[in-house]
Amino acid sequence: MSTRNKLYFASDIHLGAGTYASSRAREDRLVRWLDAIKADAAELFLMGDVFDFWFEYKTVVPKGYIRLLGKLAELSDSGIKLYMFKGNHDMWMFDYFEREFGATIITNELIFERDGKKFFLHHGDGLGPGDNMYKVLKKIFRSPLCQWLFARIHPNLGIGIANRWSQNSRIAHEKKENPKPGEQEWLVTYCRETLAKTYYDYMIFGHRHFPLDIQLGQSRYVNLGEWINFYSYAVFDGEELTLEFFEKAEQH
Repeated sequence: MSTRNKLYFASDIHLGAGTYASSRAREDRLVRWLDAIKADAAELFLMGDVFDFWFEYKTVVPKGYIRLLGKLAELSDSGIKLYMFKGNHDMWMFDYFEREFGATIITNELIFERDGKKFFLHHGDGLGPGDNMYKVLKKIFRSPLCQWLFARIHPNLGIGIANRWSQNSRIAHEKKENPKPGEQEWLVTYCRETLAKTYYDYMIFGHRHFPLDIQLGQSRYVNLGEWINFYSYAVFDGEELTLEFFEKAEQH
């Protein structure tokens, strides 16, 4: 019988983006991955943009994703600790996942230590230099007033508008975003500035849609990539963190 001692990290699945068929195929692959890790996973970190859009009305949540939600409930019931981060696409999570399967909802960063290693986790949006317009929009979208106003829109209209927008997003059309080189990569810059003040063994992010593992002195910046092209994730076994690819997806 396997010992549950591993930490798993994934980000940017973007369920709901693209066609219904492509989203379902992505969900099925994600569920297969969850089945594959459930024997040895102690903790699972889903680090934002699991959904291409998510908004929790008081009594309504977006339709679909039942296979994923059921699998997450199964993992939670079996004793695996779940963490769900708010990304820029699913920042309007409130308490649904906490009530349904005991997930811890992370709004910004999560800092912790396991087996003598220090971790810094964040979805990655709004960090580092540049992208000032998004940083302003993020504050607006996360404001209680904006959330209250959107909740006044009937779900058929509100979710319908969001889903139509998702069909035209860059991730829906499988456009790969290459990272900027070296110091020009926003999150590398952010990591270096942070590490100048506080040491972390691993700084893990999503958001940039490209799997990366970059040594920064004694620390490492790891980007989890996405599940449109790469199906990439990270796993920590108590000694080392590795970036891996599920079902041997072609690496571009």
